[in-house]
Amino acid sequence: MIRVIMHGCNGKMGQVISGLIAADPEVEMVAGIDARDDGHNSYPVFTDIMECNVEADCIIDFSAAVAVDKLLDYCVEKKLPCVLCTTGLSEAQLVKVTEAAKSTAILKSANMSLGINLLLKMLKEAAGVLAPAGFDMEIVEKHHNLKVDAPSGTALALADSINEEFNNEYEYVYDRSARREKRPEKEIGISAVRGGTIVGDHDVIFAGADEVITFSHTAYSKAVFGKGAVQAAKFLAGKSAGMYNMGDVIDASM
Repeated sequence: MIRVIMHGCNGKMGQVISGLIAADPEVEMVAGIDARDDGHNSYPVFTDIMECNVEADCIIDFSAAVAVDKLLDYCVEKKLPCVLCTTGLSEAQLVKVTEAAKSTAILKSANMSLGINLLLKMLKEAAGVLAPAGFDMEIVEKHHNLKVDAPSGTALALADSINEEFNNEYEYVYDRSARREKRPEKEIGISAVRGGTIVGDHDVIFAGADEVITFSHTAYSKAVFGKGAVQAAKFLAGKSAGMYNMGDVIDASM
């Protein structure tokens, strides 16, 4: 049984993950960390992470950037593996993440969905075959109307996965409205749609002469990210210090 602490347990994702773990016989939620404790959780909740004295095998973090520094201090002190899902970290915090990984196992990924991370691997192979054959590459991402950043971090991760196959030779283009020329070969177009309650929809289009191949991923709820985080915790428990990502989780299951 893998014992998990949920950092940000009363947030939306914290509650999703709490429910997933409650239904998983391989994992147990032993404690939660949150700025408030309204007493509705089935496990003890600490409002100060440094006061948490519960033994665990891994901590899952879905909180806010402001809470990550203390989280990393705690994980280093306890040598506790951490699945770090909070986004929007500063450059200084990213450096601190790298430093923390010298003392304990840290798993950080742009997207926690198992499907997206499998897609990242598939795109490398597809791009290696199709781009040299003259296929143009475009990414279209769609999200709800409350999302403030564009393009999504996942869309950029998909583009990066392709670009790494070609030593980062491709330029990312987000807007062609001011340009009056044919499409250059060495570019990846990235378009963002914002509307309604779309959880997350990503299409990677390979457009060639007389044929089009599209890789699509649709998230219908935030549970897909929670499921990935739980799988990551199972993978990370007991691992030695170092930086890991969801690609490592995928590799371990293949």
